[in-house]
Amino acid sequence: MPLLPQGVTIANPESLFIGGRWVRAHSGRLIELVSPDTEQVVARVAEADEADMDAAVAAARDAFDNGPWQTTPPAERIATFRRMVTHLEGRVPELARAWSAQMGGLASFAGPMHAGGVAALHQIAGFAEAFAFVEQRPTHAAAAALIAHEPVGVVAAIAPWNGPFGIMANKVAYALLTGCTVIMKPSPETPLEAYIIAEAAEAAGIPAGVVNLVTGHREASDHLVCNEGIDKVSFTGSTLAGKRIATVCAGRMARCTLELGGKSAAILRDDFAIDHAAKLLTGTITLMSGQVCAMLSRVIVPRHRHDELAAAIATEMKQVRIGHSDDPTAQLGPVAMKRQLERIEGYIEEGRRTATLVSGGQRPSHLNVGYFIEPTLFANVDNSSRIAQEEIFGPVLSLIPADDEEDAIRLANSSAYGLNGSVLTHDAQAAYRIGRRIRTGGFGQNGLRMDFGLPFGGFKQSGIGREGGPEGLLPYLESKTMLLDGVPEAL
Repeated sequence: MPLLPQGVTIANPESLFIGGRWVRAHSGRLIELVSPDTEQVVARVAEADEADMDAAVAAARDAFDNGPWQTTPPAERIATFRRMVTHLEGRVPELARAWSAQMGGLASFAGPMHAGGVAALHQIAGFAEAFAFVEQRPTHAAAAALIAHEPVGVVAAIAPWNGPFGIMANKVAYALLTGCTVIMKPSPETPLEAYIIAEAAEAAGIPAGVVNLVTGHREASDHLVCNEGIDKVSFTGSTLAGKRIATVCAGRMARCTLELGGKSAAILRDDFAIDHAAKLLTGTITLMSGQVCAMLSRVIVPRHRHDELAAAIATEMKQVRIGHSDDPTAQLGPVAMKRQLERIEGYIEEGRRTATLVSGGQRPSHLNVGYFIEPTLFANVDNSSRIAQEEIFGPVLSLIPADDEEDAIRLANSSAYGLNGSVLTHDAQAAYRIGRRIRTGGFGQNGLRMDFGLPFGGFKQSGIGREGGPEGLLPYLESKTMLLDGVPEAL
């Protein structure tokens, strides 16, 4: 019997989904998935090698070039996709359990998170219903001008381990609704959600080769990106990997959408109470154990309020309940894997040398097994230091003192990243004024605010392009201008 987490039912975890069939991996190897709670193996899935990646590209290429999907009327594609979403609605409990088992996400959060993720897919279908895939424009060059928005082709969808379902499902949604074919390449640490998506596509009657699934490590994934049969790469992950993908795609003018790292700042204004700020910032940095690309991990605070805020956050952090993902009282679970824990600890050691450790910084004494770390606060952080400039991806918060509002804006923008930002203030006009000056793709008043029904992406090294909202359709489309001697009967 295949090894799977309790409550998760996947028919063929030790196979790949290529060309509409479940097939054994060419490598014959399996990937073991380790629980961050217990450090025990909880599942095994097939490991794809370079030959499997090529087979998946060939299947997706044939399905796009010769199959019916790209020429299927948008209304029919949308109806088929909605059947796929209906299948996923019935599997929300499995998706939630899979996420907790693989990543250690709190079970108390997993259910609402995945229910919301599935509901968002219906919203994306609504965007496609309202989109004009062919539109008429005025012209002086011909009797009629048409702009046809056509699918870009074969898409490699590469998702990270922190939000594996929502991120992958959104990529698949936009690809399918625009008429593309897609190859899912999930993170080797969290592939189970992609198996459920593949089963949903199969159950909905998506044509063979339109949706494919390959699970592999870095070398095989790089081989996938390098395959000339890939027309577009949609990638969410590290900036380092994103730069590699951008370089490869540039070599053949392939399209790419890159949602990469962040080191986002929250600016505290004088009208916002210290105790309120402390609760908000502590609750934010512990969300998903700090493993959120848009995380507010830098706090830029007026110098005269710095020490008071540091003391208040330390008090809040000491009250955070750390526990296993299935503990209903836990507010902070483990980080996703051993190497991530070791990475966080390395940054904490760096912070000890360059800033003031106010709270945390240790593995909790009551949890001897699992990848747990205390919520950690550094004060008097130099904005040019590594802990202020590099993405830690853990529950580590840095307080950076600023002389005034202009200095705070300068510090917020002094980063290679530009994904998200916030200002803590009760003045909406001030929030708008400051937000317009922060060089980020997203900005929220009073905390980490995200709505994936709206465009999401970053400036600078936080990526290229946008996902989410009606705008999320555009990166999966090519625009064709047609100048005709008359208007066709049916557009």
